[in-house]
Amino acid sequence: MEVPISKPLLTEEEIKAITDVLRSGRISQGEKVREFEKEFAKYHSVKHGIATSSGTSALKIALEAAGIKKGDEVITTPFTFIATSNSILYNQGIPVFADIDEDTFNINPEEIRKQITPKTKAVLVVHLYGLPCKMDEILEIKEEHGLVLIEDCAQALGAEYKGKKVGSFGDVSAFSFYPTKNITTGEGGMVLTNKEEIAEKARLIRNHGQKENYRHEIIGYNYRMTDMQAALGLVQLKKLDEMNEKRRRNAIILTELLRNTEGIKTPVCFNGAKHVYNQYTIKAEKRDKLFEFLNKNGIKARIYYDRPVHMQPAYQKLGFKKGLCPVAEKVSEQVLSLPVYPLLEPRDMENIAEIVKRGLK
Repeated sequence: MEVPISKPLLTEEEIKAITDVLRSGRISQGEKVREFEKEFAKYHSVKHGIATSSGTSALKIALEAAGIKKGDEVITTPFTFIATSNSILYNQGIPVFADIDEDTFNINPEEIRKQITPKTKAVLVVHLYGLPCKMDEILEIKEEHGLVLIEDCAQALGAEYKGKKVGSFGDVSAFSFYPTKNITTGEGGMVLTNKEEIAEKARLIRNHGQKENYRHEIIGYNYRMTDMQAALGLVQLKKLDEMNEKRRRNAIILTELLRNTEGIKTPVCFNGAKHVYNQYTIKAEKRDKLFEFLNKNGIKARIYYDRPVHMQPAYQKLGFKKGLCPVAEKVSEQVLSLPVYPLLEPRDMENIAEIVKRGLK
């Protein structure tokens, strides 16, 4: 049996929710979007939710609403999907890459400190693979230097740091509901903030700068979510904790089965962090060989990410060079993600572990 890297859990309940919206005839942004925004914000104990068309548009809106403008330096991780740092460029800011922690894969707070200059406006952290960043140290840096803190939570829906959900630490945060994420709306995203002025500006940016029809306060965009997507999101949100627990169960089983296996290192989770395993990512000494073996044997493993952002061709053209973040560069040659999505059962984990061990021989 072929096991994909990810598969959304969709039932008749999700189908009915979308069908009900279609039958209503009110399918664009409306009441379902407002309900989804309210429930998503409530889940995170945050005041304001602004639903968007994608995780990327959520990031673009979050940075613009937080005041990132031309020439502002924003410190971020090089080990992430390219949308994170692209959102800085969309706002004409300057991405400044701080290297990562080799064990957690997340941005290293000490490396953030090294990159701060008089032009630094913000820190944009990513809770990669579902593991929270070490927020105490990052919040300390924010306060010391008077910086804006932005969280990219695309892979970390429901993750917690010391009992508090990610997305509720910063001035503003962004989420994605792409099909590989812990809940999905097909495409879609969300901006969260406790700050009224950021929420108000985010809503303007999302909808062509309009507070009321055809009264445009600023130059905005069409980054709206539809009621069909929101209806799907509302059903998925109710199931999020249960689905995350299944991810955690599968990850724990896989870690136990692979513990002390020569040639690989299983993912870490430090005290105070609740990992939600959007991706279960190991480090493998002979990564490419194992990757090929797994895929030939029905386990559709994936590499997230085979090069840091600063080594992408588009960023090389901007002047970024190899050697800028050596830890991220090293890790990108080792990481390999294995399936742990909620539809998988313990017997599937046993099968995956067995094939991994065969591939290491």
